[in-house]
Amino acid sequence: MSGATAESAGPLTHGRVLKIALPIVLSNATVPILGAVDTGVVGQMGLAAPIGAVGIGAVILSTIYWVFGFLRMGTTGLVAQAKGAGETAETGAMLMRGILFAAAAGTALVLLQAAIFWGAFRLSPASAEVEDLARQYLAIRIWGAPAAIGLYAVTGWLIGMERTRGVLVMQLWMNGLNIVFDFWFVLGLGWGVEGVAIATLIAEWSGLAMGLWLCRAAFGGDQWRDWARVFDAARLKRMMAVNTDIMIRSVLLTGSFMTFLFLAADLGDVTLAANQVLVQFLEITAFALDGFAFSAEALVGAAVGAKDRMAVRRAAVISSEWGVGGAVLLGLVFWLAGPAIIDLMTTSEAVRAEARAYLGWLVVAPVLAVASYMLDGVYFGATWTREMRWAMLQAVAVYVVALVLLPMWLGNHGLWLSLMILNLARGVTLGLRYPRLEAAV
Repeated sequence: MSGATAESAGPLTHGRVLKIALPIVLSNATVPILGAVDTGVVGQMGLAAPIGAVGIGAVILSTIYWVFGFLRMGTTGLVAQAKGAGETAETGAMLMRGILFAAAAGTALVLLQAAIFWGAFRLSPASAEVEDLARQYLAIRIWGAPAAIGLYAVTGWLIGMERTRGVLVMQLWMNGLNIVFDFWFVLGLGWGVEGVAIATLIAEWSGLAMGLWLCRAAFGGDQWRDWARVFDAARLKRMMAVNTDIMIRSVLLTGSFMTFLFLAADLGDVTLAANQVLVQFLEITAFALDGFAFSAEALVGAAVGAKDRMAVRRAAVISSEWGVGGAVLLGLVFWLAGPAIIDLMTTSEAVRAEARAYLGWLVVAPVLAVASYMLDGVYFGATWTREMRWAMLQAVAVYVVALVLLPMWLGNHGLWLSLMILNLARGVTLGLRYPRLEAAV
């Protein structure tokens, strides 16, 4: 198939990259704002334990849900490739497969919640007060599991179709509603940690409803209920292979991050709360850089579907140029405004002082991590997931060595340094494999 198909939605220019990336950057900006509001509203209670409880509870669920993050990443690459190859019917079938999977996985999590939370808290050395509050939070939020996982499929489909304005509308609706309910339930009604959980639960289900409406084009014909296509053995096998590799990669990545937070919890409630505040800076970094990584996913995927090697390279290069620029800008913002942002998120002087002591790591984090984010986008778009799995295994091996040595010598600074090393290792291991990816198109 000719390269003209790869550029059927327009030439591969900076403008096209920004058309995809900017709505994602804007929509993602509401997510760390939401995390900051969650932390901030409980921070107004003036206690460290509620901050730590919301932080640990959110991390536990985020970790569990992100195991299913392959549904977003795999859907984007496969849909983009189908779009690039001109297979319209397959794009609708891919969405249906994702929704069906999300319904089954979410229901299973609800049914297994007791065992899941028991295991999670056995791994966490948090204080009894923090654990009790976190359990209250989790008992409410788990009922949003089918919606949270379903949102991965919907978001992946919209990105793969280069309809990122739809993602922006969905996120603005969902996160805006969540923020309003946060203030009402926690500060207005005094529901505390449980109020944060209820606000998120309502937002997740309303967000899924909005997302399905935005994907209504996929339900316009019979493609979504063409069961022979939806359950086609060859296509299911490919989807399973791609998603299994991504799942292993996601387990390794989220397990690494969860280990970071749990080890910080062992250093005391104040350090745990300070790290939770600083994690919001990482969230901002991730969601900002993901906008440009997602543009790489959609454009590289379409180019691979059209078998256009030069379009793959151009999509990777242009998207990465914008990613690097965004990383530098984020570092400058954190350097100049970091202390003020910390003060907005907590009124506890002890937590504020502790967070400022480690702010320098967040200033350099975006630049150190940008290669890993952009290469992730390229690999997801190309569905080169087997190589991603092996690269992540190598990066995590380096991270484990760092965790064994550095925190013992440097305490919490050692934990943050280990996390920086993980992101650097991810970029290096993926970068070394890129020439083979391009040559295979």
